[in-house]
Amino acid sequence: MSAYRPLSPAEIQTLETKANTAEDWSLVQVGEGFDPLRVQNTHFAGKIRIGSLQGSVSVEGGVELPACILDATLVNCELGDDVRIARIGSHLANYVVETGACIVDVGTMATRPGATFGNGVEAETVNEGGGREVTLFDEISSQFAYLLAMHRHNPELIAQLQAMVAARVAAVTSDTGRVSRGAVISHVGEIIDVNVGPAAVISGAQRLRNGTILSEEVAPTRVGAGVVAEDFIIAEGATVADGVVLLASFAGQGVQLGKQFSAENSLFFANCEGFHGEACSVFAGPYTVTHHKSTLLIAGIYSFYNAGSGTNQSNHMYKLGPVHQGVLQRGSKNGSFSYMRWPTVVGPFCVIIGKHLNNFDIGDLPFSYVTEESGQSLLTPAMNMYTVGTVRDGDKWPDRDRRTASVKRDQIVFEVYSPYTVQKMIKGEAVLTSLHEATPREVEQIRYNGVTIRRLMLRRSARNYADGIDTYLRREILDRVAAARTKGAEAIRAAVADTGVYSAEWSDLGGLLIGRERLRKLEADIVDGSISTVDEVLAAFEDVRCNGFEQDKWSWVRHTYETRTGRCVDDLSADDFGELDRAQAKSNASFVKRVLADAEKEFDEVAMLGYGADGNAEERAADFDAVRGSFADNSFVKQIQEMVGD
Repeated sequence: MSAYRPLSPAEIQTLETKANTAEDWSLVQVGEGFDPLRVQNTHFAGKIRIGSLQGSVSVEGGVELPACILDATLVNCELGDDVRIARIGSHLANYVVETGACIVDVGTMATRPGATFGNGVEAETVNEGGGREVTLFDEISSQFAYLLAMHRHNPELIAQLQAMVAARVAAVTSDTGRVSRGAVISHVGEIIDVNVGPAAVISGAQRLRNGTILSEEVAPTRVGAGVVAEDFIIAEGATVADGVVLLASFAGQGVQLGKQFSAENSLFFANCEGFHGEACSVFAGPYTVTHHKSTLLIAGIYSFYNAGSGTNQSNHMYKLGPVHQGVLQRGSKNGSFSYMRWPTVVGPFCVIIGKHLNNFDIGDLPFSYVTEESGQSLLTPAMNMYTVGTVRDGDKWPDRDRRTASVKRDQIVFEVYSPYTVQKMIKGEAVLTSLHEATPREVEQIRYNGVTIRRLMLRRSARNYADGIDTYLRREILDRVAAARTKGAEAIRAAVADTGVYSAEWSDLGGLLIGRERLRKLEADIVDGSISTVDEVLAAFEDVRCNGFEQDKWSWVRHTYETRTGRCVDDLSADDFGELDRAQAKSNASFVKRVLADAEKEFDEVAMLGYGADGNAEERAADFDAVRGSFADNSFVKQIQEMVGD
């Protein structure tokens, strides 16, 4: 509504006959289409603007209700066209309510002077003792938060990032809150200093204070029954419901929190899920999942992580307080009732089973299992490379991306095998080979970085790493030249040209894989002011994912292949590519055979336990087949077999 006018005497008379009152009717202005008959039992205080009251409002269940203002006290509010405000227990104060919004059965809803709507709140993430605070703002990404939390060794970088955040906070600070177009708010006890985005639904929440609920029509956000949230930001397409408690926390795009989950000083980025359990000082990178009661995630950083039931971690050694932290790199899992004591570092795609009272660092031993045996942490390196679960991980994550927002702020690279993981496999191969050469044959097991490894596993596991490294390098080379091989040598040379930034070491920044040389350049640009705003930082990370990652990955593959084989990719001939084809086919066949052997365990006699109730062995098999299907007909098995054309 662009044009407002004072109420006419006739309109004032009509309003008063409908039990409406005002401190000063001259402060109430209305727009074209205003119908005083749709306002009843309402008190107006301060400056009030009301748009058209002619149409209807869409609420949950596809129901259309008349636009109106009923049983409310409005203080310094501006209402857009065709809104529905009804049954406000105390007052609605200092809000802009946009066209088509609905606010009903709310106790108190107000914005106080200088509200920041959750922006500027410091979440003490990763470390309860402080020092890794992340300042929340409405469009924070996992990469921006990662730099703030984990790069404290670069104080100039932190100062620049904090200045950017301060500017963003200042820009959103206001004396007036906003309920955006098409939002629906109903049955809420208290809403103080909360901005609500377009098409958001807040239904049955108990108390919301100092927060922002981002939302879009294409990515509506829902806050449901019993939610208590204070000092928070909830992003587009997220669902927070069923008694969740949030304090100084962030829920990112596509996040689902529910079933009495509680979180304090924690960040949950794209597609995380938190149910039943508890999180404290957690940096949950994309796809961090905890579904079970009695599960505590505390003082750690995770991504693509799955916490089994009863997972627990401890960061207090009764010395200087809870100052310890844990790092679980992407793809890690905890088995049911597993326990770890911080500080501990777990490498990518590792599985932790059992209770571990000692600290360990297996950051450069990816795809490993750690089990508890006689009070010791027993490491089986590279065991998880050939499990069906790891293969499924790479497929399921992209398919389970719930983000539908017009802008996806968290930049995610889903690849299981990448320079990030393979560089660690190279280190792991070297470590295990060295340990094998240095360990006498009569020694059954050795200690390494807090874990125990059986000597017999050293050589075998090193070979598994080596096979995986070589398979990855061959695959990347063959994929790179696939389209060019039929077009001649010039096309091949163009395809294998190095246009990226080579980095020997790679990092995982909250789901984005990035070479450290490119990361250092990006950080330098932030420090010197070449990148000076939040939007420019977000754009830089998006460019890394869209362009830099593939270029830099290829640069790493070229250098690493030459280092391992002594041969430059530029010098490979047609015969060499044929040799790579044959080696890769053999490697794929071996890989598929091992993965299928692992998958086949899901169809053995043990897997059939509990099937065929009240029947014989034949009926048990038939019941199992009816419920689970057969190994040969399993869709995932078929997908794996297609890798070698079976």
